[in-house]
Amino acid sequence: MALPRKLKHLNLFGDGDNWIGLAEEFTPAKLTRKFEKYRGGGMPGSVDIDMGLDDDALGVEFTLGGYESELVKKMSTSKIDGLMLRFLGSIQRDDTGETESVEIVCRGRYKELDRGTFKMGDNTQTKVSMTCTYYKEVANGEVLCEIDIINMIEIGADGVDRMAEHRKAIGL
Repeated sequence: MALPRKLKHLNLFGDGDNWIGLAEEFTPAKLTRKFEKYRGGGMPGSVDIDMGLDDDALGVEFTLGGYESELVKKMSTSKIDGLMLRFLGSIQRDDTGETESVEIVCRGRYKELDRGTFKMGDNTQTKVSMTCTYYKEVANGEVLCEIDIINMIEIGADGVDRMAEHRKAIGL
């Protein structure tokens, strides 16, 4: 029997700023794909044709405690990959004591700042939704996935770039 790996500690860096003590939670990308049903002549059923990533496949969310004016300033970032977010997590199994690292780096821009209400004596938080064009997830030094939509790159844990042949086919 084994116990699950659990997140014990986390930190976020926004554009290089260390948010230790501010970062409360992080929601990684769902990494969803878009499929199209296809049923041709002679097929007794349909199959799902992989059409690439879903529209919101690389979206992430995070929550910071308190009021952070820098987030409001960065809402006007015009460049599609103008902001970088880096998540670092410390994962541990309580049966073995084994500790692992998880790192997620993404680039994009903020889509929504939800600051709730400002009320004396209550906790204030800022929940941020970020739409990303770049997403890389690394566990214990192993790259699990790296997706760069703008540069047409999609590398899986096997190290194979699913887009390499497509780039070649269109002269890139």
